[in-house]
Amino acid sequence: MDEAYNSLVFAPWIGTAIAVGYAVYLKLKTPDHKVSADVKPCVNPGIKKESDRVVDVIDIENLGPKAAFCRCWRSKKFPYCDGAHTLYNKHMSDNVGPLVIQK
Repeated sequence: MDEAYNSLVFAPWIGTAIAVGYAVYLKLKTPDHKVSADVKPCVNPGIKKESDRVVDVIDIENLGPKAAFCRCWRSKKFPYCDGAHTLYNKHMSDNVGPLVIQK
């Protein structure tokens, strides 16, 4: 009986400690995505910003057997993927990857 009573006495403390630990873990693991009021968030950080729209036309006949296209907007070889999404995903806790087209 004493053993069961001791378990019940410490249960709320253990639960609280677990909840606080998990909250701290989430705060440290999750990056802040706060944007100041004067800056509008955008997907495209700097590719062809002078254009109203970014449009790339690629003839399928000019593609090799496989082509990877950027979907994170961070590639230096845009519209082709150069793997820049790897660093972006790590920094932003995201999972974006390329569009791969095969013949």
